[in-house]
Amino acid sequence: MFSKHVTKDLSAYCQGELTSEESRQVAEHLISCTKCREKFEEIKLGIKLAEQLPQLSAPSDLWQQLRPLLENQQDVRPQTATRTKSFVTSWQTQFATIATIVLVITSLGILWRYRSRPASVPQGSWEVARVDGTPKIGATGISNKGNLAVGQWLETDANSRAQIAVESIGQVEIDPNTRVRLLQTQPTEHRLELAHGKMSARIWAPPRLFFVDTPSAVAADLGCAYTLEVDDAGASLLRVTAGWVALELKDRESMVPAGAACQTRRGIGPGTPYFEDASENFRQSLAKIDFDQNMPATRRATLDALIAESRKRDTLTLWHLLARVEGNDRVRVYEAIAGFVPPPEGVSREGVMQLDQQMLQLWRDKLEPSWSDRTAVSKAMAEAFWRLRTGSEER
Repeated sequence: MFSKHVTKDLSAYCQGELTSEESRQVAEHLISCTKCREKFEEIKLGIKLAEQLPQLSAPSDLWQQLRPLLENQQDVRPQTATRTKSFVTSWQTQFATIATIVLVITSLGILWRYRSRPASVPQGSWEVARVDGTPKIGATGISNKGNLAVGQWLETDANSRAQIAVESIGQVEIDPNTRVRLLQTQPTEHRLELAHGKMSARIWAPPRLFFVDTPSAVAADLGCAYTLEVDDAGASLLRVTAGWVALELKDRESMVPAGAACQTRRGIGPGTPYFEDASENFRQSLAKIDFDQNMPATRRATLDALIAESRKRDTLTLWHLLARVEGNDRVRVYEAIAGFVPPPEGVSREGVMQLDQQMLQLWRDKLEPSWSDRTAVSKAMAEAFWRLRTGSEER
């Protein structure tokens, strides 16, 4: 991992101009460096804005118009070491003119760089390797390796498995009886659709660069390793083994760390994340709160059962529930969390009851150390990166 900031490499990283090893190192640094990640987001935004610019053609006589202006600047020669104020003013004006010319040329270069490729041309494809059986891209079986283009489906039957190389940022393993489609592959966003079946992803990308759409939520990778399953009804189950994943649908979001899982339902979206070592009664109570349509009639008893089974680590679930329950139920969840970890300075009961976002974030920052063993997570991430790297080399 880089010991210094990587801002000077971010433009090349976004454009795919670094080697696979350099890209991996930049990505690992971005996961842990807030400063570089903010700069990365600015560059991504700039690229997206440039992609929206209309396609323009430079006038055929542009160079003829610019050349005299440049030649005039070369004719300027100071006659003495001492210059008058008028000369300084003239020089500043000429410098501004040159700067304007450079800006125009640079802008035209940006337009050419980002708009020279027709919108109808696919942005790229991902390499697919057969692991078992005969996976198919469209109607064509894969005997060894193939390319999955934007818009194409990859399907496996009961006897086949496949592995996808996600550009230079990771790998996705496709289990039997699975159907996935490549939706987008850009320097600023890579996106799959998982219609049904199971996939396992190991990603070293910066946060929110790799996404998976399902019928009931979108999984946004935050630098991690995870499995994602979708059943025939469109419900999904996410299990995170390293890092974090965000499950999102409209204004509903669940942040799922290593060791935790989260279910989704079509028409509802993400449920509440929970650690997989939570008690059976805790998990059953949570499923009722998240998805049982008859819940209002038994809410108090169900919430009492969940709180009674809670551990300090389960404040992950309770913190998410604050925004998903109301009235006295929110008060009870607040008191349960406070019993494990009192709110820090600057966080009031009234503010939490009103879902003040700044206060909720402050409290989450205090709670988070109890949600995961950071040393174990770091080791798991390093192991995932190494498996990904060596696996790529073996292929």
